[in-house]
Amino acid sequence: MKFGKLDNVDSVNFEMPEDPQDTIDLLDKLSPLQGPPKVYIGCTGWSMKEWVGGYYPPGTKSQNYLDEYAKQFNTIELNTTHYRIPDEQTIARWVDKTPAHFRFSPKLPQIISHSNDLAISNTYTQSFCQVIVGLGERLGTSFMQLPPHFGPDKLDLLELFLKKFPVDKVPLAIEVRHPTFFEQPEEMAKLNALLAHFSVGTVFSDVAGCREVLHLHLTTPMAMIRFVGNDLHPSDYERVDAWIERLKQWIDKGLESIYFFHHQPENILAPDMAEYFIRKMNEVCELSLTVPTKHQNQQLSLF
Repeated sequence: MKFGKLDNVDSVNFEMPEDPQDTIDLLDKLSPLQGPPKVYIGCTGWSMKEWVGGYYPPGTKSQNYLDEYAKQFNTIELNTTHYRIPDEQTIARWVDKTPAHFRFSPKLPQIISHSNDLAISNTYTQSFCQVIVGLGERLGTSFMQLPPHFGPDKLDLLELFLKKFPVDKVPLAIEVRHPTFFEQPEEMAKLNALLAHFSVGTVFSDVAGCREVLHLHLTTPMAMIRFVGNDLHPSDYERVDAWIERLKQWIDKGLESIYFFHHQPENILAPDMAEYFIRKMNEVCELSLTVPTKHQNQQLSLF
């Protein structure tokens, strides 16, 4: 993710904002959970040869990357769907390579999210949903990243889109980037009311160069966070620790599910940050999430 990327983050104020009133109101209406929340933590891709010998066993072939990824993490931000709608054979292969508890979080195709009418005038959305439901129980919450030019003046269009979108079959969250939503609280309130009406969640982007998009407005009992780190800069750990404390507060109120996706430059170090996050979530929130482990390259003895 290059959005909001800075070459130097030493002077950035990473302080997390307070919960807005609508989030407080939503959490106050929830009932305490009877068991642990559903927590999904992962990265944004599995095709990383740099992870071989580390989070993947030495010698892992590219065709087995997803198999090994799914042994370490329980979700993936599925960005490949942003560029093309997968075919049924691809969906079946993804299902075959992952355990039942694994969740794919597909990004809606840009031919939908970036079209002038959100593809209402054609069948792209229908085609995408018909294919993606083939993931079955492995389908997590999908998300649509609206472009920076999609502003409050287009909320009527978003409403028409949501009226047709099968949220009951394909859970959905929305990410906005138009500055007006963050500069004018009344416009953000209109957006959130619309999303809440259709049981659609929000996406929080935590990125150095655009702090305003970390708005913390919950519209459902699900939180989706796209965390953009900076090569394991000390602030990465401070920000993650702050997220864990906030998520614990939300869980104690009754937050039902969490998706937390780790981005790093080139994504090489994303598993390291995710591992740290999982360990701390287990400790602070008293969870029992599987902790990823690195494989150790075997050195041959000279004697």
